[in-house]
Amino acid sequence: MAQNNSLQRIKAQLDPLVGKRVSVRANWGRKRITEAEGILEKTYPKIFVVALNGKTNPVKRISYTYADIITQLVEVRADNKRIGELEA
Repeated sequence: MAQNNSLQRIKAQLDPLVGKRVSVRANWGRKRITEAEGILEKTYPKIFVVALNGKTNPVKRISYTYADIITQLVEVRADNKRIGELEA
């Protein structure tokens, strides 16, 4: 139940950012960390999609789950604020 509430809280934090620039830092394990900036394209009930602007490809889309943020495999920042942190 608590995990479901956390997923809803993260989705609620991301919903107003649709169409805005975000930075994403993903830890794929074994010292493989990727950092990119893009536009938060859409939020779905279980995932969210970020459109990355690359030099070789005009637009590349990557989807992440809200659980990736909870488990800290993915860090999303917008307006110098980390998504998923508890507000004090």
